[in-house]
Amino acid sequence: MSYSSRLREHAQKIGRDTRIALVGAGQMGRGFGNQLGHMDGISLSVVIDIDPERIKIVYADLGITDIVFSDDKAVLSKAILEGKSTGTSNSEIVSELPVDLVVEGTGIPDIGARITHSSLKAKKDVVVLNVEMDVTIGPLLHKIAQDNGVIYAVCHGDEPVEAKVLVDYARDLNFEIVCAGKGKNNPFEPLSNPDSVKETAIKKKMNPKMLCSFTDGSKTMTEMVALANTTGLQLSKRGMNGPASSVKTLQDTFALQADGGVLDRPGVVDYCTGDVAPGVFVVVRHKDPYIAHEMSYLSMGPGPYFALYRPFHLASIEAPITVYRAILDRESSLFAPHLNAEVISMTKKDLAVGDVIDGIGGYTVRGYADNALDAKRENLVPIGLIAGAKIIKAIGVGELLTYNHVELKADSLIVKLRREQDQLGLTYAS
Repeated sequence: MSYSSRLREHAQKIGRDTRIALVGAGQMGRGFGNQLGHMDGISLSVVIDIDPERIKIVYADLGITDIVFSDDKAVLSKAILEGKSTGTSNSEIVSELPVDLVVEGTGIPDIGARITHSSLKAKKDVVVLNVEMDVTIGPLLHKIAQDNGVIYAVCHGDEPVEAKVLVDYARDLNFEIVCAGKGKNNPFEPLSNPDSVKETAIKKKMNPKMLCSFTDGSKTMTEMVALANTTGLQLSKRGMNGPASSVKTLQDTFALQADGGVLDRPGVVDYCTGDVAPGVFVVVRHKDPYIAHEMSYLSMGPGPYFALYRPFHLASIEAPITVYRAILDRESSLFAPHLNAEVISMTKKDLAVGDVIDGIGGYTVRGYADNALDAKRENLVPIGLIAGAKIIKAIGVGELLTYNHVELKADSLIVKLRREQDQLGLTYAS
């Protein structure tokens, strides 16, 4: 039975719609809210954003103009229980509101950590669009969710989950995973910044910092690290290969070096440029010669490598599937019990003592993928912790930041939670 039918039945069973809080009403949040608000059995009960106009836009998409605005949790709670649409700029109270599930869509690691941590502790399901947070403290958040009997999940719609679906499918068919990954959408400009991409961002109606995180490679690195962590696959190498490829040549590009490909071993994560974007892929092979023959017979190529390919990911349009899975199936679409890989911090300019790092998609650093144990051994700083950090040892452009280079922001919750995750032994596989 479809989720749409089951959600209606669930609402009848509990006597009301499932109440959802949406935190973050930007581009992704707006699409997410639009999809949720049109689904029977779901109530978009509260939208939270620092800009009231963006809250109004989310509700306007649903034909709703009567909104109760307040930063008082008592006022909001009363309105939510009465079935009214509400809005607030106060994200600190979301865990105390009478909602069943929280959608965290800010994309900012430290803010996301506050919202997710408090909501899980309050025994609310949380689904996140914040993969930058997940690759930093995801194992701890997963444990907190388990301890409290709730769901923590990274959302469908972005490449990590959609590629994971292909990996799970291939494993269920007894294929060996040679490589899983994505096509990179935007041109790779590692030293780009919000100013250099501003004109393009305006044309695309995007936040320049978001676009910059795409062009400087941070987003691709983060997504592939998330894929490695949830599947147990390893990175192909620090920074990955990122070769040019096409849909027709994926199985040749991501073959082993002995067979003319770029990989030195199977069981890895990587990405490529070319017409594979905006899709995701898994390159597989099978030990049984008859199954390999069957694959060739089914027009999957001559073998021994075969590519399974999904030609799209639908971002916020399909992200609500994670909400439905959490509510109805009590399962997470993506989590990581520990980190196989990390997103470390590479400088985009020379940084002097006293400089303050602005974070992902900014002017100072970009994300770079690394094997988690290599990053630990070299004392490298995850980019999810870096916003607001102060440089205490000068470093040149194109270098990797270590903990010896920076003084992390003392009042950052994500920094504190990462230390807790490390102390509990959750960060790295034992």
